[in-house]
Amino acid sequence: MIRAGIVAAAILASTPIFAQTGAPLPGGASSLRETHGDWVVNCIVPKERKLCTVSQQLAQQSRGGGAQRVLSIELTPTAKGAEGALLLPFGLLLAKGVAVQVDENKAQAAAPIRTCVPGGCVAPLTLDPALVNSMRKGKQLKLNLVASDTEKPFALNVSLKGFGDALDRASALLK
Repeated sequence: MIRAGIVAAAILASTPIFAQTGAPLPGGASSLRETHGDWVVNCIVPKERKLCTVSQQLAQQSRGGGAQRVLSIELTPTAKGAEGALLLPFGLLLAKGVAVQVDENKAQAAAPIRTCVPGGCVAPLTLDPALVNSMRKGKQLKLNLVASDTEKPFALNVSLKGFGDALDRASALLK
């Protein structure tokens, strides 16, 4: 789980829009972690710049009794919605990308899967205001993918419980 967060944070931190200057975190803290429903707000202040994200990880129980990460989603609020990245499992038909869908609404056009790293495959996300608003009202974010071995579609489902509150909190902390 830590590796997934590090990979996504590295991707986000390399983009200047995600690093904000301004007021420090509450109490002068150098980092902050809060849970809002099924979403987590993480903020760090490296070198007087703030980086705040909202994230969620999905895991499944492995045969050995531990949990194995299946998916990590990390987003940062922007003036035009949200941007971030997905860390997806291996075994995907990369050329098909990932299509984002809220509840039973129409799926968005598939976003490309950019690369694969030791922790999984990375797909950058740009969510427009309409999609963010739909996610605020929705119950479930469906990530539509295609398995490489069978070429059959499948979906990974992400809970949207607490998403709006988490995004609002991250936005407030970035000011």
